[in-house]
Amino acid sequence: MKLENKSTGSSRRDFIKSTGQVAAATTLVAASAQHVHAAEDNTIRVALVGCGGRGTGAALNALSVENGPIQLVALADVFEKNIRSTHTSLSKHKRVGSKVDVPEERQFIGFDGYKKAIDCLRPGDVVIFATPPGFRWVHYTYAIEKGMNVFMEKPVTIDAPTSARMLEINKKALDKNLKVGVGLMCRHCKVRQELFDRIQNGEIGDVSLLRAYRMAGPTASAAVPPNNTDLSELQYQIKNFHGFLWLSGGAVSDFLIHNIDEACWMKNDWPVRVHAVGGRHYRGDMIDQNFDSYGMEYTFADGAKLLVDGRTIAGCKQEFASYAHGSKGLAVISSASHTPAKSRIYEGHNMDKSKLLWDWPEREENPYQLEWNDLIAAIRDDTPYNEVQRGVMASAVTSMGRMAAHTGQEITLEKFMSHDHEFAPNIADLTLGSDSPLKANPDGRYSIPMPGLVKKQEYL
Repeated sequence: MKLENKSTGSSRRDFIKSTGQVAAATTLVAASAQHVHAAEDNTIRVALVGCGGRGTGAALNALSVENGPIQLVALADVFEKNIRSTHTSLSKHKRVGSKVDVPEERQFIGFDGYKKAIDCLRPGDVVIFATPPGFRWVHYTYAIEKGMNVFMEKPVTIDAPTSARMLEINKKALDKNLKVGVGLMCRHCKVRQELFDRIQNGEIGDVSLLRAYRMAGPTASAAVPPNNTDLSELQYQIKNFHGFLWLSGGAVSDFLIHNIDEACWMKNDWPVRVHAVGGRHYRGDMIDQNFDSYGMEYTFADGAKLLVDGRTIAGCKQEFASYAHGSKGLAVISSASHTPAKSRIYEGHNMDKSKLLWDWPEREENPYQLEWNDLIAAIRDDTPYNEVQRGVMASAVTSMGRMAAHTGQEITLEKFMSHDHEFAPNIADLTLGSDSPLKANPDGRYSIPMPGLVKKQEYL
């Protein structure tokens, strides 16, 4: 698979080089001057596709933007229970309930629900994609065709073929001047933006090492017990999507991407290769495809390293933070989950209060809300705004680390982007009655990564 930027004729290597220069700004210049606004009555209509916790949160943030009228008009999910829960939560919300107008006829159940929800909108309105990310490219294709602005949760891709495909699809969004946000909200954090500027201005010197950690107990649906329910195999996997690579990219893609992305942002580059380790330790009867721990060593073109540790084991040391080390000192990128970041700079490499050179003097704003404020402002002001290229790169870099751990091989970014293993090639054709792209063996278990034995792809 050859990945090219047809507008410039550049090769994949040129593409990787150019996208490696990550600006602190989160918009890309659109390819045309076509204007796409919200409808003439100035109300931006919103449809939510994927009514889980993150989708409900994104819709709440959208409705909380104080920049002109906005209204939620449609919901879609494959589970009726999710739709009912989201509708109840938002319609009864003290602050935004009056902005919810989703009668039963605009609540859509099924794999084609995304089309029906989008069809309730007008060109220039906004659709939120918060389904498992395996479906992202399918939904995005239809949204662009219909002229919609988009907010999509991270990750935006989970394997190499869909990463290349998403970049191609996005060219049409750029041509139409559609505004597209990606849920890597840390990029919108004002504290981190200030830290980025300070690092780029040399306040910690030359950056040679970055470290990122997300080490916690069992997280979300990453550990999946046997299906002892009335749900079909397909529905059960979707309900527990963090446990299956074809749906989410697993624990690595869904949980570690924020730390990896913010570290690469501070380095202002994407790594060119990675090797990694990982293992399954306390699985019991769990049937998911995840490892319990991952350790990755990324290398940038200048030889600098990014070390990433992920773990979902109870009873172990926990840490959720990212750091950048330079020739002059240490920058704490984040140290308390996603927010507040509590970013700061120290002289030297110990977090010694007496050596503190800079920290944020004000109360931090919530980046989950800031990313929506920025997207809606871009729509109303018709300013260029498209985060997909950066979102794809963050997703691909995260996935190549996962692939290195799952295969036991060193993976280069160029090699990853040309890989041909698509986890769910027929995902666009799924219905509620379909078989899952991932089949269980006679014992009810699924194919898992086998480093060193299965080397050319992540699982059989």
